Amino acid sequence: MGPANAALLRRYDVGDPLEVSPVAEGLLNHGYRVRTTVGAYFLKCYVDRATAAPATIAAQHHATAALHALGLPTAPPVAARDGRTVATHGGRRYALFPWVEGSHRAGHQLSPDQCAELGTLLGRLHLALVRVHPPVLQPLAQPTADPAHTEELIGRLLAAARRHRPHDGLDALAERRLLERRRLLAAYGHRRPRPDAAPPTGWVHGDFHPLNLLYRGADPVAVLDWDRLGLKPRAEEAVRGATLFFNHPVAGALDLARVRRFSRAYRAVGAATAEEMAAAVHRVWWERLNDFWMLEWRYERGDRRTDPLFPAASAQIVWWCEEYEQVLDACAN
Repeated sequence: MGPANAALLRRYDVGDPLEVSPVAEGLLNHGYRVRTTVGAYFLKCYVDRATAAPATIAAQHHATAALHALGLPTAPPVAARDGRTVATHGGRRYALFPWVEGSHRAGHQLSPDQCAELGTLLGRLHLALVRVHPPVLQPLAQPTADPAHTEELIGRLLAAARRHRPHDGLDALAERRLLERRRLLAAYGHRRPRPDAAPPTGWVHGDFHPLNLLYRGADPVAVLDWDRLGLKPRAEEAVRGATLFFNHPVAGALDLARVRRFSRAYRAVGAATAEEMAAAVHRVWWERLNDFWMLEWRYERGDRRTDPLFPAASAQIVWWCEEYEQVLDACAN
C-alpha cells in the first residue's frame, strides 16, 4: 500500500489501513478493496469526467443515503472526519464505501419468483427516487436517434473495421452486423418513435444490470454504481434492465417468460402503466437499432474492453426485430 493511499484513508475513522488491492475495473471509474484493522471497504476513484463533477457525485451520494434510510439495498458512502463523503487527493476525487459481501447473478440464475422480486425492487427504487428528489418538470419532447446520423456512423465504422489490423473475427463480425443493421434501418426507419411519445421522465439508476447488483443467497443486498443517476424516461430503464438481465449470453435472445414476471412486478408496484411500458419498449428497441457504442469504443477510442459484449448485443437487436410483438407482449401485458 502506497503512502498516498494511506494518507487518504487517514481522513476517515476506519481504523489503520492494512491492505489495498485493485478491484476489476469498471468502464468508467476505478475501485479498490481496502482492508483495515476494523473492517473492509471499497475505495472509489472518480476518473471519468462525466461523472466526477462535485455536484454529480454529491447527488449520487445523497440518493444512496436517502434510499438506504428508506430501507432499500444501497451502500451509502462513509463520511470523512470533516463530514464530507468526497475526498480530493492528487487531483482526483475519491469516496469510501462499506464493503458489501455478495455475488452477482445473471438472469437465468434467478427463479421466476426472483425475477418478479427484481422487478419489484426496481419499481420501489424508482418510486423512492421520486420521494427523495424535487418534483420533475416533464419535458415536452425526448429526442430519438436520427437514422441519417446513424447511416453516417455506419459508414465510418465500416471503413474502420475493414482497415483494422490485425483483422480478426470481431472485425469480420462487425462488418457483417453493420451491413445487416443498414438493411434493418432501411426496413424499419419509418417506425422511428415520436419525441413526444415517451413515457414519463423521472430519476433512474441509469445502469441497472447484473454487475451492479449484489446478491447474498437468494436476496439482493446492494444496488451498486450510481454513476449514471439521472433524469430519463423511467419505464425505459425497466425495459433496458430486462434486456440486460434476461438475455442469452451468446445469441442475445430474451427469456420472455422471465421478462414477463419482471415487468409485471415492476408495473404492479405502480412504477409504470402498461401503456408506458409499451412506449418504452418501442423507444429502447429504436435506440438499440441505432446504437454502436461498443464498436465506437473499439475503433474510435482504441478501447477493447467492450469487445466481448458485442456478439450478443448485436445479435439481440436482429432477434428483437423478428420478435418485436412478443417482446412488447412480455413487457406490457
